[in-house]
Amino acid sequence: MRSPEKARGNAPGRPSGEKPPLTILLAGPRGFCAGVDRAILIVEKALERFGPPVYVRHEIVHNRFVVENLEAKGAVFVDEVEDAPTDRPIVFSAHGVPKHVPDEARRRNMIYVDATCPLVSKVHREVERHHANGRTVVLIGHAGHPEVEGTMGQLPDGAILLVEKPSDVATLEVAADTPLAYATQTTLSVDEAAASIAALKARFPEIAGPKQEDICYATTNRQKSTRAIAERADAVLVLGAPNSSNSNRLVDVARDQGVDNAHLIQRAHDIDWRGLAGVRTLGLTAGASAPEVLVEEVIEACRAHYDVTIEEVVTAVETIEFKLPRALVA
Repeated sequence: MRSPEKARGNAPGRPSGEKPPLTILLAGPRGFCAGVDRAILIVEKALERFGPPVYVRHEIVHNRFVVENLEAKGAVFVDEVEDAPTDRPIVFSAHGVPKHVPDEARRRNMIYVDATCPLVSKVHREVERHHANGRTVVLIGHAGHPEVEGTMGQLPDGAILLVEKPSDVATLEVAADTPLAYATQTTLSVDEAAASIAALKARFPEIAGPKQEDICYATTNRQKSTRAIAERADAVLVLGAPNSSNSNRLVDVARDQGVDNAHLIQRAHDIDWRGLAGVRTLGLTAGASAPEVLVEEVIEACRAHYDVTIEEVVTAVETIEFKLPRALVA
């Protein structure tokens, strides 16, 4: 456990009013991934092409700052397809949607654009392939998360069984001769997913897996960079939304490294400055749906309280880009 002593007044030799030093370890990669970039651009391109309003089913990505910026440009966020008028286009979020959603849009003769991350679409194709081959799919993920609901909605009810943690594997009710395959939510903790996969393989040695792991490159990279800053930090701040799976996992990663003072914040105004008393090395990162402008906002807020030194800790360089749907390129 890493818990720096609380600062009491000014450090010896420091004049009254002088800012205490703070080194910010800035994780790299951090923030937007290619799937999030693509999803936001899809909404912006749809607004350019069709004019406002453009409707979006659910939050395009899990970040209120991003959502509010798009709302200011003319995007209207709704819960379901039937909440949007039939004469306006609708965009499906980056998390993916059950098959009944585009089916409903087609039934209503609506123009729709699918902003599902291509790496989530990959998982959708995998579960369809396993189902076509006669296998029951075990999905490792968080109940109620939009990505999980979208993946489970690719197949008929009962064709996918959900496992949230390794201990759930023991309670799976599966006939002895049932062919099985597994898939995972793309934004899970790498270590937690590995533990659930190991439990599945221990109980079902013949279970089939994906050709390439389902946890996306961006999730893996951000967890790795967070681990690197947490190894040296007294405290870690993760920018992200409370409903962002990948952002919450970054907090877990930091705490697993022994940094109990690790917290998820949405904006600079969420920082608990008293909780940072005595901290001299602060790790800072952002989930895959948090824009860089919010990282800069936090750094500037820190400069108001501390004499800040920035150190970039880069563990990977990302160059992946995803193409836009043809309907928005022509």
